[in-house]
Amino acid sequence: MTRTAVGTESAWFDRDELEYLRSRLPILYVDIIPVRQDASGAITEVGLLLRADGGGHIVRSIVSGRVLVRETLRDAIMRHVEKDLGSMSFPKIPTSITPMTVAEYFPTDGPDVLFHNPRQHAVSMVYVVPVEGECEPQEDALELSWFSVAELREGRVLEDLEKGHRILVQRALANAGLA
Repeated sequence: MTRTAVGTESAWFDRDELEYLRSRLPILYVDIIPVRQDASGAITEVGLLLRADGGGHIVRSIVSGRVLVRETLRDAIMRHVEKDLGSMSFPKIPTSITPMTVAEYFPTDGPDVLFHNPRQHAVSMVYVVPVEGECEPQEDALELSWFSVAELREGRVLEDLEKGHRILVQRALANAGLA
């Protein structure tokens, strides 16, 4: 069952409205790093999506998306996890809605820009979310793969991630004491 936040059905902007807003305001997003945990709660695997980016390249990414008007962060997290991983993924949304970190995406790229989004200035609340159910790639995702912490430490998988998402996965592992 897909959850819809109260009042979000009228929260969508048409294309022109959204482009106007993107040119004038930072847009709020959630970035979600899906993980599998062992019985003690330690992260054992990280789920990464494979999708085509806007430039026609195939890249790995994390679950990510906009927060709608009148939508709570908790509902946005649930909606995006279900949208990308399926309704049977059974995410365990944290009790505290405090993010692991905050990422600020800029439309201009450069050596000092850690997070780049060519469409807009965006601020993203970043969460590590354990999932316990069956996950299947949905929407525009071509594949979902689970990588062990050891595979991620080797770095080859991280090289396939979008620049900003690579940094977020590294921060998540460091935050869990696994870097």
